[in-house]
Amino acid sequence: MEYIQSNQNTKIKAAKKLTVKKNQRKENTYLLEGWHLVQEAIQNKAVIRQVFATEKYVDERALRGLYNETFEIAPEVAQHLSETKAPQGIFAVVEMSETPVPEKLTGRYLLLDAVQDPGNIGTMIRTADAADFAGVVLGNGSVDLYNPKLLRSMQGSHFHLPIYQGNLMDWMKKFNSQDVPVYGTELNPEAISYQDVPKANDMALILGNEGNGVNENVLAATTQNIYIPIPGNAESLNVAVAAGILMFKLIEA
Repeated sequence: MEYIQSNQNTKIKAAKKLTVKKNQRKENTYLLEGWHLVQEAIQNKAVIRQVFATEKYVDERALRGLYNETFEIAPEVAQHLSETKAPQGIFAVVEMSETPVPEKLTGRYLLLDAVQDPGNIGTMIRTADAADFAGVVLGNGSVDLYNPKLLRSMQGSHFHLPIYQGNLMDWMKKFNSQDVPVYGTELNPEAISYQDVPKANDMALILGNEGNGVNENVLAATTQNIYIPIPGNAESLNVAVAAGILMFKLIEA
C-alpha cells in the first residue's frame, strides 16, 4: 500500500480540490470525510474511486474490498485534507449519483426554498430520511448538496433517499398536474394550522429561507399554506425544528 506523507502529492492535491463545487462538477466526484460516512458509502454501494486513511483505519475489515484504491496517509496530510480542526483520519473520493425524477410522484417530498445553512439542511434531510419521505428537493438558492458541511450534517442520509436540485416551480407544476397536494409554510391569516391538514400518502411540504421564509411566488402556487401555532413568546421556530414537527405530524395525520 502506498504511503503518502506530502501534501504536494498529486493524488492529495486532486482530492483537496474536490471540496469546491466547480471541481466536483468537473470531475463528477466529491470528497467524503469521516469513518461513519465512508462506511455508509460502502454499505450503500456508492462508487468509491479512492480512500485515504491514516494508520488507524487502513486495516479496517470494511476497506478490504477497496485495497487497491486505498492509500495510507500521514496525520499531517489528513489535517490538510480535512475541513475540521480535529480530523478523523479517513477520506473517500466518491462518484456523484443522480436519480432520475420519477414520472409518477408517489410518497411524501420535502422541498427547500433557498435554505442556506448547511446544518439546517442536513438536519432536515436526516429527518426526512427518518420519517420515510420519498425524496428531498433543494431549490435554487439552497446550499449545494455536496457542500462539505452539508455532507457531514447529513450523516449519510443522502445515500438513503433521492435528493434533487432544481427549480421548485417546475416541481410544483409536476405535483399539481398529478393532483398531489403541496403545502407551503407561512405565518399568514389565510394559512391553516398544521394540525388541520388531512392525511395524504402523496404530498409535498415546502420550508423556506431562514430569514425570509418561502418565496411569495412559491406560496401563491401551493395547494394550501400551513403554520405551527406558537403558544409562547418566541417569534418563530428554527426552520429545521419546524420541519421536524411538520414531517412527523404529516405522516401520522
